[in-house]
Parts: sequence; structure tokens; C-alpha cells
Amino acid sequence: MCAALVGGMDRLKREYVTEAQKNGVKLKHFTGKERKIAKSLGNVDFVVLFTNKVSHKARKDVLDAVRGKDVPVYMEHSCGISTLRKCLGEAGA
Repeated sequence: MCAALVGGMDRLKREYVTEAQKNGVKLKHFTGKERKIAKSLGNVDFVVLFTNKVSHKARKDVLDAVRGKDVPVYMEHSCGISTLRKCLGEAGA
């Protein structure tokens, strides 16, 4: 299973990836500051979007990229490890 995480804190990137690996998920992490995130998403099974650390434009780009692809998007305001764990659980990972 492959997922994309958009937003979050740079210093927690290693913990995000480790937590996803524990659940059998390959995680692609984007801080939200990259250009053209939509092209880099590729084929993911679900997207986790931490809204407090990402711009409105990046959020819109991600939502436009997955629209019509039947990809679930989990939007959360907080960006901690426990929030990622909750989203992974909801996604069935």
C-alpha cells in the first residue's frame, strides 16, 4: 500500500515514515512547499493532508490531482504522529 502525506513538520519526517512502515505503508512525504505536488503524487492508495502546515494553494492542488480517481483524502488539522496513526487506521493500513 502506498500513501502520500502532505504537510506536517519537517523534523518529524523520519517518524512519519517509520510509523507508516510499521503499518505496511510506503509513505511519500511532501512539506507542501514543493512545486507541482500533483505530478509527484503518482498512484497512491490514499492521501493524508495536514491542513495547519500547508498553504491553501497546495491543498487545492492535491485535491484537484486526486479528484475523479477514487482516492480517499484524510484531512486533519493537527500534524502529530498520533494523528497519522489514526489516519492509517481509518485507511485500513
